Amino acid sequence: MVCMHFDQSTLDLEETVEEFTSSESRVVKNSPQREGVDMARVATVIMGGGQGTRLFPLTKFRCKPAMCFGGHYRLIDIPISNAINSGSRQIYVLSQFLARTLHQHVLSTYRMDSFSRGFVEVLPAEENVKGKSWFKGTADAVRHHLHYMLETPAEYFLILSGDQLYQFDFSKLTDFAKKTNADLVVAAIKIDEEKAKRMGVLTVDEHFQITDFHEKPQRVRDLKRMKGSLNQFLGSMGIYLFKRNALVDLLAKDEREDFGKHIIPTKVAQGGTFAYVFEGYWEDIGTIASFYEANMALINPVPPLDYYSETWPIYSHQTTLPGALIGDTAIRRSILCEGGVLEADEITHSIIGPRSFIGKGSIIQDSYVMGSDYFKTHTFSTLPNERFAIGENCLIKKAIIDKHVWIGDGVQLINKNGLTEYDSEHVYIRDGIIVVPRGANIPEGFIL
Repeated sequence: MVCMHFDQSTLDLEETVEEFTSSESRVVKNSPQREGVDMARVATVIMGGGQGTRLFPLTKFRCKPAMCFGGHYRLIDIPISNAINSGSRQIYVLSQFLARTLHQHVLSTYRMDSFSRGFVEVLPAEENVKGKSWFKGTADAVRHHLHYMLETPAEYFLILSGDQLYQFDFSKLTDFAKKTNADLVVAAIKIDEEKAKRMGVLTVDEHFQITDFHEKPQRVRDLKRMKGSLNQFLGSMGIYLFKRNALVDLLAKDEREDFGKHIIPTKVAQGGTFAYVFEGYWEDIGTIASFYEANMALINPVPPLDYYSETWPIYSHQTTLPGALIGDTAIRRSILCEGGVLEADEITHSIIGPRSFIGKGSIIQDSYVMGSDYFKTHTFSTLPNERFAIGENCLIKKAIIDKHVWIGDGVQLINKNGLTEYDSEHVYIRDGIIVVPRGANIPEGFIL
């Protein structure tokens, strides 16, 4: 990857570097304590995402885990990278909705060598002798493919979501499971009351055994009860570590479809379920606003997700692109990815993805421009210069510009009327953020 995090401000570099490297809570150690923990015996199962309606139109042509993130990555790279960095090398990715882009990315990126005995395998929804229906939920997806997964000698199965952001050493989670002899460990994070209303909330005893689980409590009495003995809400992160036999038994006896709504409460009632409290950054990408804010957070002097860690890297597809070619452009607090040609007047607090072309006189502020997957469009294209680009003298503020977009000269995407929601063929507004979907063609002079 060739990316530049460019800032022309007069920051004190030494202070920034010192703050960046001294933040213990943000750094995952290079050599985690794995005494007694054999991560080769942990198989990882990553949910490939459902329809993602709250992220429309970014999910118009792809599932959530295949969405671009941070300029160079896709969301699926986060759970896969965390699993690999933790030592888990048997990884299954379960897919169903608009999975083509996800399949292409995973299969072209994650190729284990023959000495590691590891793999990253994509398991799509498929017909079998038991039925022809699509996955009905997370537990149903695992149940559908369990016969494949049980071919591994794994003692534990780690269940992850494909659309969350974090840096988590799962060997510590596994060590905790072994020490407590837990059938199931639910990774949890401290949350406030507002988030508790949108998440699965659990209570624990003094040994962190889960005593109660409530999905999205709303009533005052339920919220008060779910604070528990810690006087603190603990939210489920949607990260579960099952003992092999416990997972098989649960999926056989409880035939319902979802882990959070059904399987986890069933197991809590049976006992043997513990919570591991995670201390660190975690974000669930569920809305356009959360996606936008998570990307913009990467531009901070000390981003909450350690984007630049050499000891805990985020892996992704490698390219052979040249560095970005920058004209007479004022660039402030921005991330510029490889392969772009940037002639803009100004790029401020923005992420510019690979192969982005931005014309002279244009101004980009507080935006994520995803770029494109190739330099030229197809020969039958009617676009000017047969190239995806942002034209000259454009003004774009607080926007997400998806891949393969043509924006004509003089276009202004500024949400001049302060709209929260807006729909048209080629431009949308969600949560006050302008979204231009993949493949859109915006004519010259358009103003929103």
